[in-house]
Amino acid sequence: MIAIIDYDTGNLRSVKNAIARLGTECVVTSDHDAIRAADYVILPGVGEASSAMEKLRQRGLDQLIPTLTQPVLGICIGMQLMCRTSEEGNAQCMGIFPTDVKLLPSDLANGIKVPHMGWDTIENLRGPLFDDIEDGSYFYYVHSYAPALCEATAAVTDYGCKFSAALAHGNFFATQFHPEKSGNLGETLLKNFLKL
Repeated sequence: MIAIIDYDTGNLRSVKNAIARLGTECVVTSDHDAIRAADYVILPGVGEASSAMEKLRQRGLDQLIPTLTQPVLGICIGMQLMCRTSEEGNAQCMGIFPTDVKLLPSDLANGIKVPHMGWDTIENLRGPLFDDIEDGSYFYYVHSYAPALCEATAAVTDYGCKFSAALAHGNFFATQFHPEKSGNLGETLLKNFLKL
């Protein structure tokens, strides 16, 4: 069973649909017991970091998530909330990954616009999420903030600056891109997660 954490942010349906396409049972929940009992946990999200973090706190999920021992996958804002801090709303986050989330730099003269929207490549891949995925593969992004590079970086994207496209630390994994919107390669990544 996969628990998709519900903390009143967007994107739950598209993640649930992506998991359903894999033929795997899932539940969307904020119930602590259901999350603890799940074989896999996904923390998705779309929105603003400080308000999203507050929604986690209201449900006690900010205390629960770091204690989970099964494989956990953060997606987009879910990834950012698993870092130490975010410049977006000056948010104090969960500190699972040893890095901070920064605003992407814009450079209109060179076509670097923020938010970073659309398909972009990932490089320097490491870890089991990227089995059967090659350096230079394209994944789908929609974001203005991203985690800085650190020892937990498992993939890198360069968009005005290099940032962590994916992070991995112990049983915690995360992607700044949206695997549920990234076609066949996104499906491969989700399948890899469900093999952990």
